[in-house]
Amino acid sequence: MKENKLLKLGTCQQNHLQVWFESCLGSSLAIQEEACLQARIAGMFGYHVVQIGLPCRNRDLLRRSPARNRVVIGIGSAGSGVDLCADPHYLPLDSDSVDGIVLPHTLDFSTDPHQLLREVERVLIPEGKILLSGFNPWSQWGLWRLLRLRSATIPWCGHFFSCRRVQDWFSLLGFDLEEVVYLNYRPPLRNQAIMQKLAFMEGFGQKVYPLFGGVYVILAVKREVAMTPIRPKWLVKKRVLPTAAEPTTRSGIQP
Repeated sequence: MKENKLLKLGTCQQNHLQVWFESCLGSSLAIQEEACLQARIAGMFGYHVVQIGLPCRNRDLLRRSPARNRVVIGIGSAGSGVDLCADPHYLPLDSDSVDGIVLPHTLDFSTDPHQLLREVERVLIPEGKILLSGFNPWSQWGLWRLLRLRSATIPWCGHFFSCRRVQDWFSLLGFDLEEVVYLNYRPPLRNQAIMQKLAFMEGFGQKVYPLFGGVYVILAVKREVAMTPIRPKWLVKKRVLPTAAEPTTRSGIQP
């Protein structure tokens, strides 16, 4: 079952996503995402920071991380920029061992997003951070996806989970939300000349309809659960007469 999931999600899907991010539309989005993600990755301190998935082959998202060890886990197959190849739904990492995890559109193309997030929660240390980017269904990108009837091509075949839904999943897993940022308010057109003319929509969208960017970035932190023992409250019957001994009953003994 694991191998089938890895085959469906892995090499083919990841390679197609990388090719799309090298297109005119994809590279424009990649530049915006990289700036947003790196500004927040720079605040991920600790010993180990892990990126799961490599949608952009030539962009090192972790280079600004102050962490001592930076690892990129590729999905399905190894390649340039990948340190480890693994199934993201069953990470070969110890529990409570990672200080920060970056998921660049990894959830969008996961065959089991709940299992993926459970694995992320498992390997993160308390107070560890997760940084996630995803396509927003409530945007011009989401509308374009509906018009294409959920085409089987990248990126329109992705899940396009709403930001609210992902936040609810984080809350259930014990994460506190730190920040949400929306990006790319232009329609997903392939014509570079038209896209450049529509550049004014970025500032306009942030002011007029800030929640409807084509992509959202979520930063959340894993809550540290304080294991405080709860002492039982013993119920003691009050004596009616302080000096009187309480009667006892034993089987077989008559008063």
